[in-house]
Amino acid sequence: MASRYEEVYGAWRANPEAFWAQAAREVDWIKPPTQIFDADAGVYGHWFPDATCNTCYNALDRHADGGRAEQAALIYDSPLADAKRIYTYGQLRDEVATLAAVLQDQGVTKGDRVIVYMPMIPEAVMAMLACARIGAIHSVVFGGFAAKELATRIDDAKPKLVLTASCGIEPGRIVKYKPLLDQAIDLASSKPQSVILLQRPQEAASMIAGRDHDWAALVTAAKSAGKQAPCVELAATDPLYILYTSGTTGIPKGVVRDNGGHMVALKWSMKNMYGIEPGEVFWAASDVGWVVGHSYIVYAPLLHGATTVCFEGKPVGTPDPGAFWRMIEEYKITALFTAPTAFRAIKKEDPDAKHLARYSTKSLRTLFLAGERADPDTVAWAERILGVPVIDHWWQTETGRCVVGNLVGLGLLPVIHGSPTVPMPGYDVRIVDEAVKPVEDGKMGSIVIKLPLPPGCLPTLWQNDERMSESYLSEFPGFYKTADAGFRDAGGYLYIMGRTDDIINVAGHRLSTGGMEEVLASHPNVAECAVIGMKDSLKGETPLGFIVLKAGVDRDPAIIEKEIVALVREKIGPVAAFKMAVVVDRLPKTRSGKILRGTMKKIADHDEWTAPATIDDPAILTEIVDALQKKGV
Repeated sequence: MASRYEEVYGAWRANPEAFWAQAAREVDWIKPPTQIFDADAGVYGHWFPDATCNTCYNALDRHADGGRAEQAALIYDSPLADAKRIYTYGQLRDEVATLAAVLQDQGVTKGDRVIVYMPMIPEAVMAMLACARIGAIHSVVFGGFAAKELATRIDDAKPKLVLTASCGIEPGRIVKYKPLLDQAIDLASSKPQSVILLQRPQEAASMIAGRDHDWAALVTAAKSAGKQAPCVELAATDPLYILYTSGTTGIPKGVVRDNGGHMVALKWSMKNMYGIEPGEVFWAASDVGWVVGHSYIVYAPLLHGATTVCFEGKPVGTPDPGAFWRMIEEYKITALFTAPTAFRAIKKEDPDAKHLARYSTKSLRTLFLAGERADPDTVAWAERILGVPVIDHWWQTETGRCVVGNLVGLGLLPVIHGSPTVPMPGYDVRIVDEAVKPVEDGKMGSIVIKLPLPPGCLPTLWQNDERMSESYLSEFPGFYKTADAGFRDAGGYLYIMGRTDDIINVAGHRLSTGGMEEVLASHPNVAECAVIGMKDSLKGETPLGFIVLKAGVDRDPAIIEKEIVALVREKIGPVAAFKMAVVVDRLPKTRSGKILRGTMKKIADHDEWTAPATIDDPAILTEIVDALQKKGV
C-alpha cells in the first residue's frame, strides 16, 4: 500500500495539539483532557495537564471487561527454567489486582516508589502493573546490575518497598539476586521498609526477619481473603515510573514517564508504527529492565489489546540458534522486535540459517530492530532468510518510543540499509552544528529535536528539573539534545552514526564509560585511566580500558589487567561486557589536559586517524598503537 506518511506527518506539523487530541481518544480517561498542552508547566510543558486516568485500567481492566477476558494477554516462555504459562486478560487483571492489594497491605500508597529487581518472569510484569494500579511509582532495575549500581538507584528513588526474586537464570548458571539486594541495601543510605521475595525453584534465598516477606505466601493469603485493589485515579501528569539511565558523571539519571502522555503515545504507535491489530501477538525480545521492555513488553501491547511475550532465554544457546524461530511458530507471532546484536549472534552461530528450516515463520509479518545501529550486513541477512521487511528504528530511553522509523501501519517507505528512515509525528528532528545552525545534507552534525517534546517523552528527571535542563536542553537552546551524531540525506532519510558523549552501546545497553572509569580508578595500582567503546561485530561495541600505573608499582601488568576486568564485573556487573584492559605508559591528552578518547577509539577501531592539533605529545599515539597491537587489537 502507498505510504500515508507525508499526509500524517504533515497533519501533525500543521496542528500538533489537534493531532494528539485525536490520538488521546484511544485512551479511556477518568476525566478527559480539556487542555491538550500547557507550555508554561514543567521544564518544557506538560501534556493533558487537567486529565485523570489509570494506566493499569487501560492495559487490563478495559479489555477484561470489554470482551477480551478470555484472550491471551501474556505468554511466558522460559527454556532456561523449562516453564511455559499463558495468562488471559481476565487472569492477568486478577493477579495484578491481588498483588496490588498486597502492596497496599505493606503500606504502599500513591506516589510511593517501589523498586522491581527481577528476572524475565510474569511476576515482573505483574509487579509493574500492580504499582501502576495503585499509583505507586515503579523503578525497575535490570537483574544484571551489581550491588553498588543498585544501591545508587535505591538512594535516588528512596523506595518504600523492593519486589525481587531469589534468582535469575543464565545459560549454565544461576544468578543469585538476594545477596546482591542485601548488599545494596547495606550500602544504601535510604533503607526500604520491606522486601517481597519470590522464591524460585532453582534457588532458595535466605530471609531477613522483620523486613523480608514471602511473595507466594502473601499472594495466597490475599486471594483467600478475596482482596483486590481497585484502580486509583491519577493525574495524567503523575509519574508512572522512573527508569535509570547512565549519567556521564557516573550518577544515574532517573528518567520519569508520566501516565497520560505515555499511554497516548504508545497506543498510537502500536497500530501506526508497528502495524499491529488488537488480538495479534507482538514479541519484544528485550528485558523489562530496559526501556524497550517497559514500552513494548509491558505497556504498549496491553494498552492496544494485543498479546505480549515474556521470554526468559537467549537468541542462541537456549538451546540453539533456532530459539526465535521456535517461538514464532509456537505462538504465531506477528511482529518481532529485538536488537541487532541478537541477529548478529544467530548469524554467527548459524550463518546459513539451517535451524530456520525446522520451523514455520509464516505468521511473521515484520522484524523490527533498535537499541543500536543496525549494520546493513545484518539487515540484509535477516531480510534474506525471513523474507519479511526488516525495519530499523531509532529511539532512546528518554523518548520511550520511536523517534525515527518507518511507519508500517501507514504503508512502508522504501527501506535504505543503514538508515532508520524518517522522523515520527511529534518529532521535528534537526542536524545542527555547535552554534545550532543547520548543516547541509550529507554532513555529520549533532542530532537535536525541537521543543516541545511530544507525549510519552520524559517530562523531567526524578526530582531534578535543573539536571534535566542541564543535561538535555541547555546546550542547544530551544532543542532537546539527543547526544547522538548523524546526518540527513537529500531524500530526507536520517542516519544515526554514534554517540557524541561518553556513553557506549553494548548489545543495545547504554553504559557510561565515566562509570567504568570510576571503577578502574579505584584499583590501588592505577594512576589514571580511560575507557572507550571499541567496535565489536557481535555486540556493536565493547568497552576497552586503558590504564596508567602509579609510579613504583612493581607488579606484572597482565595480572593487574585481569584484576581490573574482575573489578568491573564485580562493581557494574556482567552487563558491561568488560573483558580487556591495557596497561600503557601514558594517555594522549590535549594541552589543557583533556584525554583524547575519540582518537584512541579510532585507533582501536582501525579507522583513519590523525594526531589532533591540540595534542600535547603526538608520540603517545604511536605508543597506544603499539600497546594494542601487542594485544592483538
